[in-house]
Amino acid sequence: MYKARRRSSAGVTIIELVVFIIVFGLGIAALLMLYTQLTRASVDPMIRKQTLAIASSLLEEIELRPFTYCDPDSPNVYSATDSTAAECGGAAFVEGPGAEGGEARNPANISDPRFDNVSDYHLFEMGSGTTSPGIKTVESNGTASIAGLADYAVRVTVANVADLPPAGAADTLLITVTAQHVPSGVTVSLQGYRLRYAPNSP
Repeated sequence: MYKARRRSSAGVTIIELVVFIIVFGLGIAALLMLYTQLTRASVDPMIRKQTLAIASSLLEEIELRPFTYCDPDSPNVYSATDSTAAECGGAAFVEGPGAEGGEARNPANISDPRFDNVSDYHLFEMGSGTTSPGIKTVESNGTASIAGLADYAVRVTVANVADLPPAGAADTLLITVTAQHVPSGVTVSLQGYRLRYAPNSP
């Protein structure tokens, strides 16, 4: 009777303790791995919102630009009936993908020519790792940037599309703006269409 009572009140054996420590340690390790993966996968919502805001504002800026037959600097911009060199007053005034005549979105000098047409933005880049570091407002010059947005970058493509009216590819542009928060890799890509509804209104 004395021996049976003594055996039932005995503590945990060393083997049981070792097994418990191993199982508990594996559980903690699994939880830590899960927590690390969740932390890595979850990006600050502010970064996503800021990336979206950059892409959205630049897309709106581009869509508000004129889409004329000729470059707005052409003397024939108000009278041209198509986008040929003869109608625009020379090949230098034909509006095509990319900037013409040294135009820039943010020229270094206030008197330098600025983007004045939707297609000028084709292959435009701004932000981290580009030749124009920092996100800039359209009013800023070549050196000013928006504080706190040094880690963001944006790229634009403008392409003709033929699947929308009015007349086909020459009168419809697809604008794609891709913004990225470079350190986290968060990327937002927005698209918009621009129709040539006012070809003589710069």
